Amino acid sequence: MANIKSVGVVGAGLVGTSWAIVFARAGLQVKVYDASESARENVSRQLARSLMQMSQRGLLKLSAQEVESRIEVVPTLVDAVRDADYVQESVREDLTVKREVAAQIATAIQAHSVVGSSTSGFPSSAFTESLKRREQFLVVHPVNPPHLVPVVEIVPAPWTSRDAVALAGAFMRQVGQRPVAVNREIDGFILNRLQGALLDEAWRLYSAGYASVEDIDATISHGLGMRWSFIGPFETIDLNASGGLAGYAEHLAPMYRRIAETRPIEEPWSDEAVARAHAERRSVVPSEDLRKRREWRDEMLLRLLAFKQGE
Repeated sequence: MANIKSVGVVGAGLVGTSWAIVFARAGLQVKVYDASESARENVSRQLARSLMQMSQRGLLKLSAQEVESRIEVVPTLVDAVRDADYVQESVREDLTVKREVAAQIATAIQAHSVVGSSTSGFPSSAFTESLKRREQFLVVHPVNPPHLVPVVEIVPAPWTSRDAVALAGAFMRQVGQRPVAVNREIDGFILNRLQGALLDEAWRLYSAGYASVEDIDATISHGLGMRWSFIGPFETIDLNASGGLAGYAEHLAPMYRRIAETRPIEEPWSDEAVARAHAERRSVVPSEDLRKRREWRDEMLLRLLAFKQGE
């Protein structure tokens, strides 16, 4: 088990605040910093709402008040990281900002500290190469929001130490997340590459007029997604044929190869298709109702998390 007792979170947006909940609900002391004073002031409101929802669903071992009491918003980055055994960087997705913040963290952390970045697309080698303690940095990429969706991608840079990788993975398990080990850097990591492949095909089908946005979404939410919420694509096909995965491949690989050969080379994210799809979505959920719909999504995630924890 990772010997981590205190955590620093740099970046107090939706992801950073969600991370603070992950760590505090596991009984750890958390210090949160954001360069924006308004973001720091907003942390308490975000915490109160999220913790109330989790408490109502029985998803907290501690009381909501006790979890919140373990989270302290501090006025400087140094205050957040200097005593932390683990630091989660969650600043905005801007490479220049990532480099600047990583450099500030590197000068303030302890010799044993590990720093995970929540970056969605930048490999840590893109913003840690020149750091004094670059071997202590790696990507720890969550799905948003991490306090409701447990999967986390652990992606080392070429120079990240094995100890840092092992500690990050063990720590994520300790706080209730599900780490996925990405053996080496690749653009988009694993999750976004899988999501990207699905989105590319969805755009092709929609652009060519085969189905509406609503029906393509329904194919996932009422079809594939029903299984994917508890088993992945490999286990799905392993269970869908009497001969297991090999039997599935023997019978259906030719069909999938044939489908792959029909996919066009052109980019699927055309401006025209995006505009039409956006208009379809706004006819279902107007812009002014997006926040309410996001709240509904998070409520559904809470219910799913409660179900999965009871499996």
